[in-house]
Amino acid sequence: MPRISGVDIPSQKRTEVALTYIYGVGPTRAKQVISATGVNPDKRAKDLTSEEIQKLAQEIAKFPSEGDLKKQIRDNIERLKHIGSYRGSRHSHNLPVRGQRTRTNARTKRGKRVTIGALKKEEAAKLDQSKKPPTTV
Repeated sequence: MPRISGVDIPSQKRTEVALTYIYGVGPTRAKQVISATGVNPDKRAKDLTSEEIQKLAQEIAKFPSEGDLKKQIRDNIERLKHIGSYRGSRHSHNLPVRGQRTRTNARTKRGKRVTIGALKKEEAAKLDQSKKPPTTV
């Protein structure tokens, strides 16, 4: 299993597809890297020579990927929060940032639904009893 940029890329996949398992390398960037290095994109990752792996790693190192890219994104979000921008406040409140509606949908960002409303009389009574401290006589 070849290792590029600290990531084990799947050995059974084509090189072009296997490179997309690296964070920050999508299909377009993978094609750019392969064309720049001259590696056959149809070759399986397990069949790559150590020289080809080294060429791919050097070419990918020119772009931000993995930890560097994640740090860059995190720093950008922190900067938005620090300057008090609208987008930064949306990030800090775990709400959609790019203008999506929140009256319905936005479940991915906001999480599971929490029902807020009236309780039935029996449930309210049980809840009140559990909150009261036990009386000693």
